[in-house]
Amino acid sequence: MSKVHPYLPNSVPEVKERMMKEMGISSIAELYSDIPEDLVYKGKLNIPGPMAEAEVKEHVSGLLEMNASLLCPPFMGGGVWPHHVPSVVDEVVHRAEFLTSYTPYQPEISQGILQSIFEYQSHVCELVGMEVANSSLYDWGSAVGEAALMSSRVNRRTSILVPDLMSPSRLSVLRTYAEPAGLAVEKVGHDGETGLMDLEELKEKVGGDTSAVYVENPSYLGFMEENAEAIGEIAHGKGASYIVGVDPTSLGVLKAPGEYGADIVCGEGQPLGNHMSYGGPLLGIFACKHDNSYIRQMPGRIIGITETLKDQRRAFVMTLQTREQHIRREKATSNICSNQALCAVAAGVYLGLLGPQGMRQLGETILARSRYAQRKISGLPEVEAPIFSSQHFKEFTVRFQGKTLKQVEKTLHARRIQAGIPLKGQFPRIGETSLMCVTEVHSKVHIDALVSALKEALE
Repeated sequence: MSKVHPYLPNSVPEVKERMMKEMGISSIAELYSDIPEDLVYKGKLNIPGPMAEAEVKEHVSGLLEMNASLLCPPFMGGGVWPHHVPSVVDEVVHRAEFLTSYTPYQPEISQGILQSIFEYQSHVCELVGMEVANSSLYDWGSAVGEAALMSSRVNRRTSILVPDLMSPSRLSVLRTYAEPAGLAVEKVGHDGETGLMDLEELKEKVGGDTSAVYVENPSYLGFMEENAEAIGEIAHGKGASYIVGVDPTSLGVLKAPGEYGADIVCGEGQPLGNHMSYGGPLLGIFACKHDNSYIRQMPGRIIGITETLKDQRRAFVMTLQTREQHIRREKATSNICSNQALCAVAAGVYLGLLGPQGMRQLGETILARSRYAQRKISGLPEVEAPIFSSQHFKEFTVRFQGKTLKQVEKTLHARRIQAGIPLKGQFPRIGETSLMCVTEVHSKVHIDALVSALKEALE
């Protein structure tokens, strides 16, 4: 029997009937007819009956109390990492002036948010060694996809080469972007000992139809791409663009991509003052060199600085707007309409707080603690950490010989430790291997607790 809900006006039977008649359907179920039948839940959801607000609060609190708290920060990364967020970052981004600044289409009354984004762009340019940055994209994956399309628009070529050890999730997003545009995505193999991109294979595969070569530095598995400069030279030698994906927390200790020939830089800005938040929202970093053919094809928004005509006062504006979808529609460089402005403001505050010296100290801390963890874990019996001989930053692989990952994880969970991303399903050849992550929030006590739990799991 239909019931009228006090807060849902369209629950009135007569109103529902009129709406369905207008749409040409006889039941609400027809709205979901595109969903495959085997995916439709046939049972009845076990949802408690009507409750008063106080009862709902008590019920949900009881469910939350069933959650187990972790003994230490999670040793998991893979794209979303545990990092310290200074309290001043939250204080700034929680101000109503920023929370309600959804989109600055009226620059005259949006100077505050425009200046904040301009400063974010300036920090990003300095960090990655490029001249122009946009005001953010959705995440690293969407940034890679947009970079691939951008390079193809610039040189009119039809394929992009990527490392075979690239993040599977980012590769999936890249393919989603590339396929409708007729852009082929081809993998380049790696050296079995170091994990680094195979330069000879790259030379064989890069050609006249190669739009871009993409690398991740550090890689998804944590090792630093020591041949980054040589890869860029090979790409440029064939007229292709060079795209570099980065974890920005590494740039206090590693060269900026602009210093070794990158044309486009993309990456994940979540570590820069944004909480993990169960996996989102994230922040796509995107920057390119100062070349008009690149800038004109850059996706998203670019905030610029100018002067007023009347009294020459400083003013912030959205520049080169004819690239954007609200001006050019189908001819736009992308359909990035809304963006991650609040996350970008957080990143701008974070980078402004740390400065160059703070970023260096952050990188050195992560490097030292992750190396300590690698050394302690590799000392355990029948454990290899990492599996590649290259230098690693923040993340590293751990391969177990005598136990399966499920057996190890069972012991870790019992000790309230969350560690590692299983890699066997992503890269079957590397066996019972886990991707672990150590950042500045992991103390020696935390790392030792992990090692102790692993030792117990392996006995």
